[in-house]
Amino acid sequence: MNIQTIDISTISSEKTLRQDYDYHKYQTKLNGLIYSFSELFEIVPKSKIALSQLNQQFRYCEISDVDKNGDVFPQILNFEERNLLQENYYKKIEKGDIISVQEDDILISKIRPNLKKYVRITKENEDIYFTSAFIHLRAKMMPEILYYCFRSSFYDSLIAISRQGKGYPTLNENDLKLLKFDKIMIDLLFKNQKLIKSKIDSIEERVRELKKQLLNESIIIDNVFSQRFVFDYTKFSKLKKIKQFDCKQSDFSNNPDLRFSAKFHRNAGAFVMEQLNAITDKKIKHFISEPITLGASISPRDFDENGNAYYISMATIKTLEIELDDSQLISESYYKDNINKSVKPGDIIIARSGVAIGKTAFVKDDFDGIFADFTMRVRIDKNKCNPEFAYYYFRSSYFQYLIEIYKKGLQNQNIFPIVIQEFPMIDIPIEEQQCIVNEIKLQIKKQDKIKSEISELRAKIDEIIEETIIRGE
Repeated sequence: MNIQTIDISTISSEKTLRQDYDYHKYQTKLNGLIYSFSELFEIVPKSKIALSQLNQQFRYCEISDVDKNGDVFPQILNFEERNLLQENYYKKIEKGDIISVQEDDILISKIRPNLKKYVRITKENEDIYFTSAFIHLRAKMMPEILYYCFRSSFYDSLIAISRQGKGYPTLNENDLKLLKFDKIMIDLLFKNQKLIKSKIDSIEERVRELKKQLLNESIIIDNVFSQRFVFDYTKFSKLKKIKQFDCKQSDFSNNPDLRFSAKFHRNAGAFVMEQLNAITDKKIKHFISEPITLGASISPRDFDENGNAYYISMATIKTLEIELDDSQLISESYYKDNINKSVKPGDIIIARSGVAIGKTAFVKDDFDGIFADFTMRVRIDKNKCNPEFAYYYFRSSYFQYLIEIYKKGLQNQNIFPIVIQEFPMIDIPIEEQQCIVNEIKLQIKKQDKIKSEISELRAKIDEIIEETIIRGE
């Protein structure tokens, strides 16, 4: 156990009365020659970006679009071509959650800074817009080297001043201003910056070559399905751009809900149905082992940090995988009371409401969990269909587009099991399904190998900086 004695006056001198151990330990750590935060950095104030500036295709990046290496995988957006999978991005931008950047800027994530989702702005990404959930910094010297210091030498200090949020650390601009930097170390880096930068540039050149080979998983999935079933994604893309079209009265009366929206009657939606119905006459309901089920609601008192089971919310599946953390732990009594809403390996969880609608995650591991009321559980009959094949099919552009045109609601849009179960389901032998799954996994594995090599190269940059500091030359 670590014990630190501090005066009440020390606690009261910080306006939010912070009492966390790491913060106060950090305050006494550097009392010698230091650089203050304002001597090395400035925080760039947020400026309003008019939606009229975004009247064509543009790139936008959330924290979730940044990996642990600081590489960005931006969304390609166009307000004239809004789609379901990216709807949450458009809504955030409309609410003002957007900033512009310039070369050599540094972005630090306000949420979970321990994940090292820090971005260095270069010529390659300075045209990207970012979420304002990043703290926007501008270095006053050595921007590239100081960026990598955040990932290495400054990291422990950054975490020390972070605050503990709902189960994870958070960071705000005022706390960031409390950072102090060892003057001897900074001067040493400044003295050797040309040599350091030449080594970094050599590594970054290799990283750039590797990044050209990276593909989004959704592209991999679509490519495999397109090759196997000859899906015409080129025509599909063209049809999605058509904003004006004619409908007959019978088109409105031939659906049970008398749907009148232009979105529901889009030519692209009819084309997707035409392509799928050409290869199958089966529906999802023919391949499930039990009815598609909505999840359980929860109240704050049902969470228990000492629990052993998890609550699987829309936030849990936002990365298209099940991401568990201690903030989602629930009480044993809540778990037992809702055991019929539990999950097991092979289940597929689909968000059915809100901006995350349509996002899909596969339960790979065996754990105790209850899925949320804004999600639904699809339990595939393994004798009829490979659950992983169904999972990848649900993530395909065709399936996701069906969700987009069939969802209902003005403010809070929803889609329900009774609709999902009627969607077409590809019916091929399980052996062929496994071949498709294997091909997708193989392509993803290749991408993971590239990402691993990039991580190793970036680790070498951290070593270069650390070695310079240790040598002290």
